[in-house]
Amino acid sequence: MVPATTITPVNIDGGSDTGTAVNKTIQTIRSQVAGLQSKLSANAARLADLRNQGAGAASAYQEAKARITTRLQVGTTRGNPELVAEWNTAQGQLDALTTNINALNALGTDVTNDSSTAHYAQDQISATYAVSGAVDEDHRQLRLLEDQTAQTIVMIDRLLKEVSDNVQRSTAYAATERANLTTLAASIKSGELYGGGMGAVSTLGGVQAAGGSPLVVIKFDRPGVDYQQTLYAALNQTLQNRPSAGFQVVAVSPTRGSAASVQIAQSTARRHAQDVMRSMTDMGVPATRLAVASTTDPGATTSEVRVFVR
Repeated sequence: MVPATTITPVNIDGGSDTGTAVNKTIQTIRSQVAGLQSKLSANAARLADLRNQGAGAASAYQEAKARITTRLQVGTTRGNPELVAEWNTAQGQLDALTTNINALNALGTDVTNDSSTAHYAQDQISATYAVSGAVDEDHRQLRLLEDQTAQTIVMIDRLLKEVSDNVQRSTAYAATERANLTTLAASIKSGELYGGGMGAVSTLGGVQAAGGSPLVVIKFDRPGVDYQQTLYAALNQTLQNRPSAGFQVVAVSPTRGSAASVQIAQSTARRHAQDVMRSMTDMGVPATRLAVASTTDPGATTSEVRVFVR
């Protein structure tokens, strides 16, 4: 976390009562500005507390994530319940971070309201100069209050920037780690660690017609074909280069043999395509950004699944 900027409240000096109507107005404005100083101190303390809470949640999340990653790197069983428990812990910490972001947004609203009040007080001071019936002491107090109100606005705006920066950093961090957590869930399910984060997966947009060479070709020429790592790497690289990409999963079956054999091969290819699509959604690709099709290929010798970028 970035160290917070020091927010030092401004001391609002009092003034003698001159007995004029203008002085009564000055006292009212001075009371408003002094109240803003109390809010400034309280809000700065709220920001410090929220930053500490957010840092704690992020640290606990990273620790849980590191334990999961370490276990997956050395190898483990599919759907290991110990890793599932760690994953739930990590998700809980990200949820806590989201709650922290909501609290920061609420703080930002309060500080924005204080900024509006301070600017209004500044406008009142400017207007009071033109009111008749003031004595020299009234204008001296106005000039002093004007300077102190301007300093107050600077400090409030500085605090507001601190809050806004924290919201932006925390929101970006949480979004990235949500995507990474989705990838970890797929890794736990398969019992092996996939590559780096796939943050772009969640931003898939419109798609174009499929065509060209397939991104991945998976040949199901033996039981238990291990294609997840290769598929994940290909998806990750594609989405980094083309965040708007979608995918078409094509079941390809050979045409050799009897009509019954061809029909069985087509059913097998479609089943494999469905398995590949499930793997892709486990890796974080939304199902709404996937399409499935089937075809035959006289040159194919076994069931295949071809993944195209569209």
